[in-house]
Amino acid sequence: MISASEQKFSLWALMAMCVGSMVGAGIFSLPQAFGRATGPFGALVAWSIAGVGMLMLAFVFQSLSRRRPDLDAGIYAYAKVGFGDYLGFLSALGYWAAALLGNVSYFVLIKSTLGLFFPIFGDGNTVIAVATSSILLWVVHFLILRGIREAAAINTIVTFAKIIPILLFVVLVFFGFKTDVFTTNFWGGGATLGDVAGQVRATMLVTVFVFVGIEGASVYSRYARNRSDVGIATLLGFFGVLCLLVLVTMLSYGVMRNEDLARLRNPSMAGVLDAVVGPWGAMFVSAGLIISVAGAYLSWVLLAAEILFSAARYETMPRFLSHENKNGVPSNALWLTNILVQIFLILTLFAQYAFRLALELTSSMILIPYLLVAAYGFKLAWTGETYDRGPASHRGEFVRSGIALIYTIWLIYAAGTTHLLLSAAIYGPGSVLFIMARREQRRAVFSMVELVIFAAAAIAAAVAIYSLLTGRITV
Repeated sequence: MISASEQKFSLWALMAMCVGSMVGAGIFSLPQAFGRATGPFGALVAWSIAGVGMLMLAFVFQSLSRRRPDLDAGIYAYAKVGFGDYLGFLSALGYWAAALLGNVSYFVLIKSTLGLFFPIFGDGNTVIAVATSSILLWVVHFLILRGIREAAAINTIVTFAKIIPILLFVVLVFFGFKTDVFTTNFWGGGATLGDVAGQVRATMLVTVFVFVGIEGASVYSRYARNRSDVGIATLLGFFGVLCLLVLVTMLSYGVMRNEDLARLRNPSMAGVLDAVVGPWGAMFVSAGLIISVAGAYLSWVLLAAEILFSAARYETMPRFLSHENKNGVPSNALWLTNILVQIFLILTLFAQYAFRLALELTSSMILIPYLLVAAYGFKLAWTGETYDRGPASHRGEFVRSGIALIYTIWLIYAAGTTHLLLSAAIYGPGSVLFIMARREQRRAVFSMVELVIFAAAAIAAAVAIYSLLTGRITV
């Protein structure tokens, strides 16, 4: 059997997990997503807020990896140690659900891309699209069962491969940039987009989606060759991806009018490059997207299985999810993840805007885990716990974690009531896994505070399901 200690990741492998997780479907849909929400000015404000907020969150991950090196699978373990078993469970569940839904969005976007050339795939939610996605899903599943290290090596190669077409897009669109078009778009063009504050708020779930994965190195901290590499990989990955996101967004405003960007089908980067160099540009971007999304999908399958496995090891998920096969792969966690991905793929047949729904749900589900990480970083800085080691950084980390906490709270506000209700529809029923785990351990299921939180999640889930069934919330 291959133990976890024998599967060690270098700095480059950890950074590839981080970049590979972030650079997936989102970046290829940015021109359309921003075009229907805001103009260049609003986009600059949105990226400034998201950049600062996510940078502060990245600093929190870096600080926690250094101050609590005993905690593996960062994003889950921090919530559990900081705020108790049930909130730790919700962090793990939310992160896992975000990974699962993100994988669904990847499949939909790949098939939607193929639909540009083969109409039988439609917008990625036809019967043929779902069938071919299902085949790919299970091929990758059995590949991963052969070993985590082998899958991570493939991910590193694919990560570098998928950055190349994005860089070429940036170069080609730079030379096709028209200042007069950019100026016309600056305040939102002729579109009725509302005030700047509303425009910025409308982009927030998009910015969250493209940054999801910033914690990739932290989740795999137990595989790190050197623990100090976890924080370095997180920051390097963040800055590199932020530059690409801003360039893709802003350069697109100099190619097409706002209303034209808003009407593009995804992957909208293909439509922008088509306008600059002709039809071959759309084919080029489409090929790059398939490589990119395939790599991101591999990253997220690994992350999803890892978070379930780690939560089970910490006795917050049912015991069966802690099983590893002879290759050291958390196989039961992988099976559960991919069975549910398969179910959600089938459900996309009944969703008119499957990609947008998966994107927004992924962003919504990740908000609670991010909030709890920021809150734990702030809690350590507030109480001074662990600051006997390196007290000189105390004030700076207090400020950075405070900004990260404010940012994550604001993201929940920006997401709106509908997305919170849809999230509750997963958090409420998903809590059955926590109940199973506690009964296995013959322990009281909830403390009094946890019971109140569970009751609120259950009531919100009931409201969400009722609203879906009665059409008050549509998908």
